[in-house]
Amino acid sequence: MGADQAGQDQYLPFNPSDVLVHRTVPGPISQGFLERQERRESNARSYPRRIPIAVDWAAGPYVVDADGRAYLDFLTGAGSLPLGHSHPELVRAATAQLGRFTQGLDLPTAAKDAFTDAQLSMLPRQMRDYKIHFCGPTGANAIDAAVKLAKTATGRSEVVAFSGGFHGTTHLAMSLTGLVSQRAPVGNTMPGVHFAPFSYCVRCPVGLEPNSCAINCASYTETMLTDAHGGALPPAAIILELVQGEGGVIPARREFARRIAAAARASGALLIVDEVQTGCGRTGTWFAFERYGIEPDILCASKALSGIGIPIAIIMYRRDLDVWAPGAHTGTFRGHQPAFAAGAEFVRIMRRDGVLANVRERGGQISEIFSVLESEPAVRETRGCGLMWGIELQNPGTGEPAGGLARAVQRQALEHGLILEVGGRHDAVVRLLPPLNITPDVTKHAGTLLADLIREQAQTYPFEATASALSQLPPDARPWAAMYLATSHPAD
Repeated sequence: MGADQAGQDQYLPFNPSDVLVHRTVPGPISQGFLERQERRESNARSYPRRIPIAVDWAAGPYVVDADGRAYLDFLTGAGSLPLGHSHPELVRAATAQLGRFTQGLDLPTAAKDAFTDAQLSMLPRQMRDYKIHFCGPTGANAIDAAVKLAKTATGRSEVVAFSGGFHGTTHLAMSLTGLVSQRAPVGNTMPGVHFAPFSYCVRCPVGLEPNSCAINCASYTETMLTDAHGGALPPAAIILELVQGEGGVIPARREFARRIAAAARASGALLIVDEVQTGCGRTGTWFAFERYGIEPDILCASKALSGIGIPIAIIMYRRDLDVWAPGAHTGTFRGHQPAFAAGAEFVRIMRRDGVLANVRERGGQISEIFSVLESEPAVRETRGCGLMWGIELQNPGTGEPAGGLARAVQRQALEHGLILEVGGRHDAVVRLLPPLNITPDVTKHAGTLLADLIREQAQTYPFEATASALSQLPPDARPWAAMYLATSHPAD
């Protein structure tokens, strides 16, 4: 890591080794903030319900609440803080730009030019002639722009999305999102969306034995696109996350991703790859699509682009697709100059400090730490790549997703000073999005704590389980369930 980051711990008013200790959450001052928030803010707020702290300040991987208690942050603003909080070099870059020029709409500036150079330079060499479009400041707006561009360029109207996908909660983005509970209350979402199964092989979306075939989902999509009696018109676009984040940290199988890309080409559809969460190094390459050997026609990026959590969103696309008329997709805040200045500096730091190599090394370290969970009956699967990881928990007696257990683990982790997220079906996946420059010692400390908490919570969690449920489980899960029922959790 760079000198600024490496020496950061010495300025902290606490000993980092003392962070992961048990404490009551929330503290009294945080509780006051939370109560006022509940009275005054929308019922739609979400994070404070499961992470009930009020933040005072943060630095690097640490967050300090209003009661002066420090936490390790393995959520990092839902991935928008790739180098942790308040990275000093990024703060300097953004602060310098604040005193020079802040909001430029889509006028050219030196800051924007440097940011554009930086982003295009991180694409694979054969894609560096792609064009870039600056969107409104959210990932959902980038999704909106990508779909509009695909429809404009192809003259078509249909879009293929995938089960488990999450592309945002605005009206268009929600139409492409598989989470039924968010879509159900809102009628008349964008028409013409067809959902295809994603390669979530541990819980096969087409009802086959888990892990029995990684390519049936791709075959389904190929058939949908070519069947003259299938009912689906040729789509303008196929939109794909290569690692589903909110869906439960589910990496696409390599063959699945490659066949979907080939199916898009064969059908004349444009392949939109949603890199809002996976981009900027999260998976160990700058973009996740590089891991799969495919090239998107349009890619969407946001979250981590500025490196410091300042909102910004872009799409990048093939030059021949630039068929928009002037003003076809605008937004007042698409010219945020401090975000551009910080974002260009972020790319420079990533290269200088070899952060991508660190992401890959820490990902391997996490995989090794979590290997102790492979024999835990309540763990369905550990999965991830780079520094994007999920642990799916299950009821050992039925194999059903154990959202209650995941939330109990999240709460216990918070009380031990570790901030995590949950997601996936029934919120049964404990999710990790640590800073990309996290050190080996911090990774070991946090990963070992989490593994221990999962095993401890699984031993005492009040599952509902019966011996008759064993017959409903796939063969590979039955030995675990039988062991579970025969020992600490006898059948009813």
